[in-house]
Amino acid sequence: MRRDELPLQSPDLTAGLYHCCPPGTTPGEALRRLVAAGLPLPPRPAGGATLQRWRMLAQVGEHDLSLAKLYEGHADALAIVQELAAPALAAQAGATWAVWAAEVPGARVQLHQGADGQLRISGTKAWCSGAQEVSHALLTAWRAHAQQPQLVAVELRQPGISMSCSEWMAVGMAASASATVQFDAVPVTPVGAPGAYVNRPGFWQGGAGVAACWWGGARRIARALHTAAATSDGRPGAPYQQAALGQVDVALAGSAALLREAARWIDAHPEGDARCQALRVRQAVEAAARHVLDEVTRALGATPLCRDSGFARHAADLAVFIRQSHGARDDAALGQALLAAGEAPWAL
Repeated sequence: MRRDELPLQSPDLTAGLYHCCPPGTTPGEALRRLVAAGLPLPPRPAGGATLQRWRMLAQVGEHDLSLAKLYEGHADALAIVQELAAPALAAQAGATWAVWAAEVPGARVQLHQGADGQLRISGTKAWCSGAQEVSHALLTAWRAHAQQPQLVAVELRQPGISMSCSEWMAVGMAASASATVQFDAVPVTPVGAPGAYVNRPGFWQGGAGVAACWWGGARRIARALHTAAATSDGRPGAPYQQAALGQVDVALAGSAALLREAARWIDAHPEGDARCQALRVRQAVEAAARHVLDEVTRALGATPLCRDSGFARHAADLAVFIRQSHGARDDAALGQALLAAGEAPWAL
């Protein structure tokens, strides 16, 4: 694959990743170190540098996918508060952020007004990545009889909050420190109006950016095959490794082209509905990542999975992280969005 397919040209971030994330550093600790070091954050989406943002996310994903999960959430939270006109929240020195918007049956956070007039939340929020590591979170909560959720900001180191990791039994993405969080009349700050979180242009712009993390993770797996194939001339398995490398190139180059195209569209239509672009790149990169995992492990056999702990962990992380896609449900959502748009968009 050519270096210009989705170049990772952020030397300051590269150096910072290795400086702030020495071996043995947890993703949460690494995120805190990156924030404390003042390293540049990805540019906001739709501001003319969306591809640069995704390159940075891909770079972190190639380095460590659990860190990428927390880093992407932190960057997404800061972009959200800017978009919803709550910049003071982003100005808190040293704060690390997460975004928790999963709505799971039987786990809902209710928003109510306390006797002191302060807005408070009570209830359960599931699938909270980095819960035990970050200092603040944006999360969706519901007013009584509301049709859409209200986004709120909460400081996590205060009374009334408890966390449980008992349900997080993952092998892949184990280090993302996901938890179920229970709130009991915890004070919060509203961010935007009810429904603003899901109805803003940045909802799908941010959703597309997760695919860049997946792409970076797949690229690291592909590098192992590239290294092996480069030294395999004359060996019996060389032709098969070369064939697998060709398959991997097609998958990564094709999905990178879609990421670049989507980034250009988002920058050209900052207030547009990026649903189709986001779903398209997410599904394409998920498929590419699955193909890379399959081809690389078929070509290299069990050796890297059994004798290279870094490769094995990264492969397990990638297999879990791409399941943030909703599979066939997202295929159907893309089809519905295309039909709603009218004329088929395909052109060359």
